[in-house]
Amino acid sequence: MSLQALEKKFKLIAGQASLDFANTVGGRTHARNRKMGRDYQAAIRAEKLKHYDDLLAWSLKSGLVSEIEAKNLRRKAEANPRAAALVLGRAIKLREALYRLFKGAIETWRPVVADLKSLNEELRVARKHQRLVYDQQGFRLGWENGEPALDKMLWLLAESAAEILTSVELARVKQCGGDDCGWVFLDTSRSRNRTWCDMRDCGNLAKVHRFRRKAS
Repeated sequence: MSLQALEKKFKLIAGQASLDFANTVGGRTHARNRKMGRDYQAAIRAEKLKHYDDLLAWSLKSGLVSEIEAKNLRRKAEANPRAAALVLGRAIKLREALYRLFKGAIETWRPVVADLKSLNEELRVARKHQRLVYDQQGFRLGWENGEPALDKMLWLLAESAAEILTSVELARVKQCGGDDCGWVFLDTSRSRNRTWCDMRDCGNLAKVHRFRRKAS
């Protein structure tokens, strides 16, 4: 299946890459952690990152890799499926850590040490590949040149997550109010009253449920 075809199963609604990455599931159901007494709503209804190609298709759709890079990475993954599978495992581990960190920020919970460790591990990997570059806009942090690495998207996602977690924008991170959705997003509305991940999905479902309750 082509990467363009695989892209269709993903939606970008969050307004920020690491938030959209946390949403690469079909939805999350309530699952209280008895030890911590927290409901992270972390039981996944449907996994969308089943293969490295899925991760690559999402990265292409979100702009983390170019079409040329995606083609090269796909060939590299086919030549070394074990390495690609290891990157996919890291990606899912990072995604779940990011989701819990964002969820914790929404609920004002203290972050779990293991989740911070997971993000910091990926940040350390990313830093090894960063370079100070100079162009028409002046100095900036960029990435090393050469053949794209199988885990390049994880470098960018770790950077993206660290930026939002350490900025005032963190206060705008919200979670969809839909039943068994759990998607997170950056509320950029002027009134900061966005409730749904997508009005056409969870928003419409909520309208239908309200109508049925009134009619019964």
